[in-house]
Amino acid sequence: MLRELHISGLGVIDDLDLELHAGLNVLTGETGAGKTMVTVGLALALGARAGSSLVRDGAAAARVQARFDAPDGADEWSEDGEILLARSVNADGKSAGRVGGQLASASTLAELGASLVEVHGQHQAQRLLAPATQTGFLDRFGGDAHLVSLAAYRETWERWRDARAALGELTAASRERERELDLLAYQVREIEAVGPGERESDTLAVEEARLAHVERLLERSSVAEEALSGEAPLVDGAASVANALEDAARLDARAEELAARSRSLSAELAELSRDVRDYREGLAADPTRLQEIRERAAALKALQRKYGATDEEVLGFLAEASKRLLSLATADERLAELAGDVERLGRVMGEQAAVLTHAREDAAPALGAALERELHELGMPGATIVVVLEPVEELGAAGAERAELQLSPSPGQKAAPLAKTASGGELSRTMLACRSVLADLDDVPTLVFDEVDAGIGGEAGLAVGRRLARLAEERQVLVVTHLPQIACFADRHILVEKDGGTATVRGLSDGERVHELSRMLAGLTGSEGAVTHAEELLATASASRAPIT
Repeated sequence: MLRELHISGLGVIDDLDLELHAGLNVLTGETGAGKTMVTVGLALALGARAGSSLVRDGAAAARVQARFDAPDGADEWSEDGEILLARSVNADGKSAGRVGGQLASASTLAELGASLVEVHGQHQAQRLLAPATQTGFLDRFGGDAHLVSLAAYRETWERWRDARAALGELTAASRERERELDLLAYQVREIEAVGPGERESDTLAVEEARLAHVERLLERSSVAEEALSGEAPLVDGAASVANALEDAARLDARAEELAARSRSLSAELAELSRDVRDYREGLAADPTRLQEIRERAAALKALQRKYGATDEEVLGFLAEASKRLLSLATADERLAELAGDVERLGRVMGEQAAVLTHAREDAAPALGAALERELHELGMPGATIVVVLEPVEELGAAGAERAELQLSPSPGQKAAPLAKTASGGELSRTMLACRSVLADLDDVPTLVFDEVDAGIGGEAGLAVGRRLARLAEERQVLVVTHLPQIACFADRHILVEKDGGTATVRGLSDGERVHELSRMLAGLTGSEGAVTHAEELLATASASRAPIT
């Protein structure tokens, strides 16, 4: 449960510490004192949307800390059996969250908060009018087995929806696919017809240069060969030098290095002479080959103008185009596969939806009866409520139907949807009835009700107070109210006051409670009749509820 709430820099709140106890905690105070800002602060700690408008004038940031008993499964975030949620909102609107001192996102706060607190207010009462909310309520009432079936159905529905969307996209794109197929097929054929090799253009450029200048190359290689081994051959001269220096080396050791160098030079010149001769003999004019090379190079250049600057880029384009072509070529198979998936999943989905429908048909009367009992206890003794299942045109995320709560506030009045028949007070009591019915279906330890008393008073207020007190026997309940008929049931009565534009809170003693209830009853303090009425309310509440231990 919620143990402590600290708020600073939020709206009319400068710095506030609020301790909460088990049972029914009630916040009262004059209009504008800051009661609702307490629940706004708690909502921030639970991951609600934040904005700069929440920051108090002159404050650098709004900050909230909420200390809870740690729920099961929160070991990662808890310390000493407690869990601390914190949120700050700067004046520029930027916010930051922490769980147990560790940085956390707002979504993490919301995920943890969902297992700690459930907040009900006028906004939630309006949500009760939405068919999706009413259908979800019926599904929760249907029990765990029904929720498992619903989860399985939704998984199938999502797969069916995705398959149908993919099928539609593929079918719609069929004409464009045919055009792309033709283009890709032409491009692949054109490149494969030429069949470029890696770096082939570079190799051809070298060969073309040699064949185009073969006469000049022959002339130059002949001159080199003549110099090496002609009438005055360098090879013979180098051999003579080597012989002479070898003779000298036999007489003078200092000539040995020269002799070695001359032998190496003589051998190199002899090898060079042979290589030059082989090179010259390998040269031959080949106009036919030269023309082939030039035609081949032109074909490669034509591909490079279309598909890439180099042979490698052209080959890369070919690989991608071939891959895409294969993908498009198998599109018909994919179409058939998707069509089969849509049909198969649709059949499974229909079977699962029928199971959901049957379960809802069984649960709807029981839910209506349970809500009626709650409404009777909440001061609407003649009310009837039925849960109607309305078929939908196409299977959706919730199945083949949606649930609609139809209320008849009094005997003889035809039942109609809540949005058309329920007043503000009736809607608030219906919301409380729903929450009461759900009390046995979940284990959220803390329930918060803000303005659940809208549009009610008198005996209806007492009925709501009794029901809240009964909820508080097993849950911690925090209520913000302006009704003394509800406040009189408090286990802990907290007064919110505003002094100089700043909200403060304090727990009330028994005597102070009489004073506050009389103010709520008469709009002023010191009224003898109001004091007597306040004491009667407290006595009534004490007599009608079991004590909290």
